Amino acid sequence: MTDIVAKLKSIVGEAYCLSGADERQKYDRDVTGEYQSTSIAVVRPASTAEVSEILRLASETKTPVVPLSGNTGLAGGGFGGDGQSIILSLDRMNTILEINPKSRIARVEAGVILGHLHEAVDAHDLVFPLLFGARGSCMIGGNLSTNAGGSNVVRYGNTRALCLGLEVVTADGEIINLMSELHKDNTGYDLKDLFIGAEGTLGVITAAVLKLFPKPKAYASAMVSVPDLDGALALLHRIQAASGGGVEAFEYMPENYFRHLKMIDPDAPMPFPKPAKIGIFIEVAAVADKDAVPKGDGSIPVQNVLMATLAGLMDSGAVLDATIAQNEAQRAEMWRQREIAFEVANHLGVPITTDVSVPLDKVGEFLNRANVRLADIAPDAELIEIAHLGDGNLHYSMWVDPENRKPASKEMQTAIYTMVEDVVEELGGSFSAEHGIGISKRGSMARRKDKGALSVMRAIKNALDPDNIMNPGKVLP
Repeated sequence: MTDIVAKLKSIVGEAYCLSGADERQKYDRDVTGEYQSTSIAVVRPASTAEVSEILRLASETKTPVVPLSGNTGLAGGGFGGDGQSIILSLDRMNTILEINPKSRIARVEAGVILGHLHEAVDAHDLVFPLLFGARGSCMIGGNLSTNAGGSNVVRYGNTRALCLGLEVVTADGEIINLMSELHKDNTGYDLKDLFIGAEGTLGVITAAVLKLFPKPKAYASAMVSVPDLDGALALLHRIQAASGGGVEAFEYMPENYFRHLKMIDPDAPMPFPKPAKIGIFIEVAAVADKDAVPKGDGSIPVQNVLMATLAGLMDSGAVLDATIAQNEAQRAEMWRQREIAFEVANHLGVPITTDVSVPLDKVGEFLNRANVRLADIAPDAELIEIAHLGDGNLHYSMWVDPENRKPASKEMQTAIYTMVEDVVEELGGSFSAEHGIGISKRGSMARRKDKGALSVMRAIKNALDPDNIMNPGKVLP
């Protein structure tokens, strides 16, 4: 091991190969605290060429390599193992190489922090529409490796839909240049999409070409109370039709979420005098002048559309109450209340957390079935669920013993995960929507993934990484 560390230092420089326990600490521990590793070293290359040299060395010595970006993952995908692996951090490869407003693309290195990219493209009146609470520390490489989702998927799609090209280094150190800016390139296998979502098990993403979009000129944002989830889906369709497909966020925030939000932030303004049993955060964006330029009375068309739609639905009883943001400060507060979900969900200890998706019209049925079965498994459990309702992605989470803050036993965890998987399978859904597989969902992969699909995945893994050095023990059961 000493020899490997010495060679790594010769590649990246002594200051950028961290072998002491104190130096490695922030890389060896994941954000949840659940996965604590002991890596051989943390190596921090500054270029694709250095990544290539590192992987050549790893291939020659059969040393496992764990690629790491912002270390914000929730499924254990960055776990560095027990004294056998190198953690390869992309945090120094953080350059925005180009922003091209004419073609609306950005060329970036994998270590670029998502929030920094947001700021950079904003100066060109553009947006990169990947949006979630960890944007201040998560990195593009990790977003691509997990095919991250977030709150704007309903309009723009997951990370895969936002990427035109990649640069990747394979397990043997070969650099693959897939940095295409083309929207059409029908030349055989789409290798780009093979590496997106692979969680570093097939190679290391070092750079990407990303799609940019026009910056909205106006927003209409609201917190809405509806009587049931079927009504919420009807609300989504009505607003989509009225706004010409302008809905960017459609988030489910139930009564219990707001109750616990108030516990950690007593001064947070609540949207309604009494918490909504089914609360929906809606945001509609306008990019055309006709929808964004104020009218003679000072009103903004896109906001008028949202208000008129909600008013009509309130008259019919399909909407019970609504609070519409009157200014940017109120809009920002609505977003803040949605984006501190991680803090809300962890304030009574680490919950059992799931990340599932079902067809849009099955969300209510999922909750009904899961809640009945959960009561049999963990009668004292308290739910703290939240959802990207516009794309059917639920984070169905709970504390099994909130009064005593005791963690669930392994047996109870397995029973709950299996129950959730059962309901998801019954409804034609997926046990993983946006957080990836990592370590935590490998059991689900074994139980639920199509056996033929697993066989093909293993064949691809064996072909690209025959010595199993790329993020071993992740994704595949």
